[in-house]
Amino acid sequence: MFVGFLLFAAAYILSTSTRIHDLQKTSIYECGFDPFDDSRAKVDIQFFQVAILFIIFDVEIILLFPWVTVLLDQTLINLWPFFSGCGFLFILAIGLIYEFQSGILDW
Repeated sequence: MFVGFLLFAAAYILSTSTRIHDLQKTSIYECGFDPFDDSRAKVDIQFFQVAILFIIFDVEIILLFPWVTVLLDQTLINLWPFFSGCGFLFILAIGLIYEFQSGILDW
């Protein structure tokens, strides 16, 4: 407990000696927008579309890692995990092709 307190105190003392107080650094920052501006300002919808697509493909990658580990442990007799994973990837590929064709990813 003493070591934790000592490390905390040392970090606080060292950080206050090099701390520069600036209006820009201490202002609130959210998503690159001025926080004190009009709250009903128009925002481009493509920003949100790309963010949602990023989340979808992150979830895809998260699901692919366990799929590969299960696939490596399976024998050739049981091919159900392989075909179900290929179907999942096929559906996502169709979605990605649709996104390119509809122009969502064009800036």
